[in-house]
Amino acid sequence: MTVLLTLILGLIAVIHALWGLQIWVPIRDEEELARTVVGAKGVTRMPGAIPCFLVVAALLVIIAALWLPRVLLLQIILWGAFAVFLLRGAIAYTKFWRMMTPEQPFAANDRKYYAPLCLVIAAGLLTVLLGG
Repeated sequence: MTVLLTLILGLIAVIHALWGLQIWVPIRDEEELARTVVGAKGVTRMPGAIPCFLVVAALLVIIAALWLPRVLLLQIILWGAFAVFLLRGAIAYTKFWRMMTPEQPFAANDRKYYAPLCLVIAAGLLTVLLGG
């Protein structure tokens, strides 16, 4: 499970790093990419380098915590990551989130791909945390 989580989180980190460098993948048009992956009402631009690289840093910390000996601080980091991914996955199915992120195709992709992926990551983290 640790290897699979590392691969998934690593790929997400690479994509966010590319966005931080203003390399628009997998969609080359910035506005279309923003509507696809950000989804905020009226979004026309991707987030800047700082938010993108903060996501990269957070993901790298989680990956490191998966592989290092489970001292208390690393356990707290992994439980925190579990909570964040669980909440992010669950919030996608609320009216509040739909009002915050109405742009298409984000809204459809969120319920079909992004939220389920977050829930799978949360389940994987929980499995690791419980010793599986």
